[in-house]
Amino acid sequence: MHGPALSGWLLMVLCGFTGAYCLLRTREGTERERRAARGEAVMGFGMAAMAVPAALLALPEWTWAVYAVVFGAASLRALVYAARGGGHHWHHLVGSLAMVYMAVAMAPGAAHGATGGHLAHGAGPVGSAGGVPVLTGALLAYYALYVLRAAGRLIPAPAPAGVPAGGGIAGGAAGSVWGARPEMALACRLTMGIAMFAMLLTL
Repeated sequence: MHGPALSGWLLMVLCGFTGAYCLLRTREGTERERRAARGEAVMGFGMAAMAVPAALLALPEWTWAVYAVVFGAASLRALVYAARGGGHHWHHLVGSLAMVYMAVAMAPGAAHGATGGHLAHGAGPVGSAGGVPVLTGALLAYYALYVLRAAGRLIPAPAPAGVPAGGGIAGGAAGSVWGARPEMALACRLTMGIAMFAMLLTL
């Protein structure tokens, strides 16, 4: 298995695992947290399906239209909640719109000579010239900054004098149910951000 194909497999597994974990999170927390987890689960499974290597499964051409419709609806939902003051829903909105954009860019006929469908060799979309460079660049910049910010938040802060070590993100959630641990949710968002960045690079 050569490099690009391995990247496709890794993206599929990572996004699928992240989606499954987010699905578990929908059983715990406040209604707002469960709603965010549902959106992230849909995003994770959608990205995993989009990254399925062509050698494993040849998706029919209409699959890309389904992606566009599903994540178009997710974009409208995120916009409604973001307008009500849900801060993280703005990120969900960007992610859903990015999925619509990639579905359209990877659809058969989106570019001259496109044969469409999967990520080429499991990592890059066949006919990836369907992407718009300016829009792709803007999304890449957004996700690069998002990944750096999320990674920085995962770094534990130094414990103040007199406070036991481990009092940061991980320590504050030590007594919580594992599915509701905030650092795990943040790690999942970081994983999806990296995966989205990698997929956008192929456009």
